[in-house]
Amino acid sequence: MQMNIAFQSKRVLITAAAVALINWSSLATCSARVVTIGIANGNALAFFPAVTNIATGDQVVWNWNNTVNQHSTTDTGVWDSGLHPNPFAFTNTFNTAGTFPYFCSLHSGFGMTGSIIVSAPNLPPVVTITNPSSGTVLAAPANLTIQASATDDGSVTNVQFLVGSVVVTNQTAAPYSATTNNLAAGSYTLSAIATDNLGVKATNAVTLSVVTPVTITISAPARTSASNFQFSYAANVGLRYVIQRSTNLLVADWLTLATNTAAANPANFADTNATTSPGFYRVGRLPNP
Repeated sequence: MQMNIAFQSKRVLITAAAVALINWSSLATCSARVVTIGIANGNALAFFPAVTNIATGDQVVWNWNNTVNQHSTTDTGVWDSGLHPNPFAFTNTFNTAGTFPYFCSLHSGFGMTGSIIVSAPNLPPVVTITNPSSGTVLAAPANLTIQASATDDGSVTNVQFLVGSVVVTNQTAAPYSATTNNLAAGSYTLSAIATDNLGVKATNAVTLSVVTPVTITISAPARTSASNFQFSYAANVGLRYVIQRSTNLLVADWLTLATNTAAANPANFADTNATTSPGFYRVGRLPNP
């Protein structure tokens, strides 16, 4: 059984160990507010203001300001202060988004009504790098397209792409992608930072390690049976290789036996159908996906 010297690409490849993360450090922490509403200011049968906009977690304090009548702040089934003269104050905390109409139980027929509008909290955007995937191996100098998806409960206004600390591009609309060229040997972090319409940010990142591949050489050839022939070949863990066989070395007659990602160096291969003679084998590094 003869063995053909492995063919080699002239490319240098990248090993990739990808790490995904969400960065919440950019999110501002907001404490709950306390909002005051006046009841019957100047003895008017009204709430001041009649419509109040707040966020979930905020408190509303109603202050009685009349000198003539008793009043209440009432939302049937949600809160009821009961009727009280001045001075009095009533507090309610709003933990649920929605619109809450309310009234004075004694003077609602005179139009003494109000409304609390509670907005839902703004959630950060969700951003995910979809290419390259975790564990990707590339050839260097690498021309790489970084792709990301981004969604938000409001809207995504920008996705920024970085290689390390260098900004590659900013994209304001989907599909979100960026191209970086000629990555040399070294370690890299590819990041996508999404910003929503309220300025809240989230980050997803993938780390890449660029390596120079070993020269492909075939070693330890052995026929272990009438139909089995095996050998080892030098490889970089994580790089992709193709193993082919021919009976005559003609270009058109090379048969692909296996395509794999090397898990060790050297990598081992066994042809369990090695019944033709003569037989030639070659190993090649695959180009970037």
